Amino acid sequence: MTLPDLTTPVPHSVGLNRPTRSLPALACDSHMHIFDTRFAPSAHWPRTPPHAPVAAYRQLQQRLGTSRTVVVTPSTYGTDNACTLDALDQLGDNARGVAVVDAAVSDAELARLAARRVCGLRVNFVSPQSWGTTTPEMLQTLAQKLARHPDCAGWHIQVFAEPAQIIALQPVLQQLPVPLVIDHLGRMDPAEGASAQAYGVLRRLLDGGRCWVKLSGAYMRSQVHGPSYADTVPLGRALVQAAPERLVWGSDWPHTTERPGSVNDTDLVHLLQAWSVSDAVMDRILVDNPAKLYGFTPL
Repeated sequence: MTLPDLTTPVPHSVGLNRPTRSLPALACDSHMHIFDTRFAPSAHWPRTPPHAPVAAYRQLQQRLGTSRTVVVTPSTYGTDNACTLDALDQLGDNARGVAVVDAAVSDAELARLAARRVCGLRVNFVSPQSWGTTTPEMLQTLAQKLARHPDCAGWHIQVFAEPAQIIALQPVLQQLPVPLVIDHLGRMDPAEGASAQAYGVLRRLLDGGRCWVKLSGAYMRSQVHGPSYADTVPLGRALVQAAPERLVWGSDWPHTTERPGSVNDTDLVHLLQAWSVSDAVMDRILVDNPAKLYGFTPL
């Protein structure tokens, strides 16, 4: 049974409504960020980050009905993962982390991150994650370090890239020695959908059996916008049909790429429902797939 709508809004999320379908037990939000004023942004970052602490995110979990989450270090903090690690401590065993490091990261640092429930590294080709430029060589170096590190068994590399970059990176992405996760639908244009060249690359990566895609950030390229984001439905359904066993969903809260006060997270749950077509597939994306990718205890 769906819970009653809220009486007060969740920070960084408009609206008071809850999802029309109650989410399954252990549903996971596989992509979100924590911003806490106790942690200073990197000197390279030009904008003032929002205040989006763990306490505010817990309100979102209560609203949506999720209990597991993956905290991703945002570009705001560069290669300083202190805010993410603090959030993991607060959220406990139902949380995992994806960190940002540079190519010179030491084995000792990777071991330290692993001990704090980090299970992946993000490489960002879209927005600067530090003073330096992200390169294919950096991507390869980090993947090789993970592949040989005994404490990083099962870790993945998460790539945030534009469609043209995904096309150019295809030879590198296909050869990575660890699982690959593509952020935010590959930032593909929903108007092109499955006919886009980047979708063809993504489909080949998925067919290879070691690639995952995050069903998140639909608003980044949608021309229809909320509440329906209807132009993204054909693309989302194509991905679900291609590889329902290697998709995860994320809210991308607190939605820093969007105009403040423009995103209703309940709409994003309803969009996942439209992409999934069936409750069984939706539950797989929310529970079974993230349990496998992030090492949560199965239901």
